Amino acid sequence: MSENTDTLSARDRVPYEPITHRRPFTLPGQARVAVWTIVNVENWLPETAMPRTVLSPPMGQPLLPDVANWCWHEYGMRVGFWRFLDVLQKRGLRATFAVNGSACHEYVQACRAAHEAGWEFMGHGFVQKPMHRVDDQATAIRQTIDAIRDFTGKPPRGWESPGLTETSDTLDLLAEAGIEYVADWVLDDQPVSIKTRSASMVSVPYTVEINDVVISAVQHHASDELFRRGRDQFDQLYKEGATIPRVMAISIHPYLTGVPHRIRYLEALYDHILAHEGVVMCTGAEILDIYRAQADQR
Repeated sequence: MSENTDTLSARDRVPYEPITHRRPFTLPGQARVAVWTIVNVENWLPETAMPRTVLSPPMGQPLLPDVANWCWHEYGMRVGFWRFLDVLQKRGLRATFAVNGSACHEYVQACRAAHEAGWEFMGHGFVQKPMHRVDDQATAIRQTIDAIRDFTGKPPRGWESPGLTETSDTLDLLAEAGIEYVADWVLDDQPVSIKTRSASMVSVPYTVEINDVVISAVQHHASDELFRRGRDQFDQLYKEGATIPRVMAISIHPYLTGVPHRIRYLEALYDHILAHEGVVMCTGAEILDIYRAQADQR
C-alpha cells in the first residue's frame, strides 16, 4: 500500500478499522494467540545524558559523565542479557532482537550470541537517541541497516524507533530504506497496513504495557508486575482469540528484567503461556509473513 503522503496525518496513514469489523486474520494451526518477545539492546553513550535514570542527580545538579546511571544500563549487557539468553534457550524460544546499529560493535559477544541463537535482528536506531533528536534520520537508518547486514549477512526487515519516537518523515524514510514492518504504532492486537509514499509498511503489534521500561523504570512497580500483568494480558487475549486471533508482545531490556530480583517472573510468564495449547511463539518477521500471506489473497 503506497501513495504520496506529503500531507497525510497519522489517522490518514492508518485508517480506523475496528477489530470486529475487518476481514478475518488467522494464525497457523488455528492458534488463538501469537506471542513475540522483543529483547532491546542499546548503546548508551557515557559522555551524554542517559536515556533513562534510576538515580536522580545529587542535590538536583545534573552531571556528566553520569557514571551511576550508565553503569545501571551496562550491568544489563554484562550480566542481564545472558540471563535472557538462558531463559529463552531452555524453553526453545527465539526473540526479536531490537538492536542499535552501533551496539553490533560495542557488544559483539551479546550480538553474536543472539545471532547464533537464531534471533531475528530488528533495527532500533544507530544509538539510543529519539528520532526527533537525530540530525539526519535517513543516514542513521542506513547506518543501522548496514551495521546489521554486516553482522548477520542480511538487512533487518523490522524497525523499532528508540522510545517509539517518529517524526512525520520517519515512516517514509524507513520504507524507502527497505524496512517492511514497524513496532512503533501501538494501536491494535493484529497487524495492520500503514500508508507510506513508496513501499508498503505493516505495523506488527508491539506494547507499551507489557514493557519493562513502563513497568519498572516509569511506573516503578514491584518486581513481579511483569508476570502478573503479562499473565492477565495473555489470559484475556487467549479468551478473545477463540473467535478473533490476537498478537501479544513482551518487551524486555537486559538492565531491567535481566536483574536477579526480576528474572524469575519472566520465566513464570513464559511457563504460564507455554502451558496453553493454541499459542504460536513467533518473531516479528514471522508475524509479518503470516499477515502478508493472507493480505495477498484478499
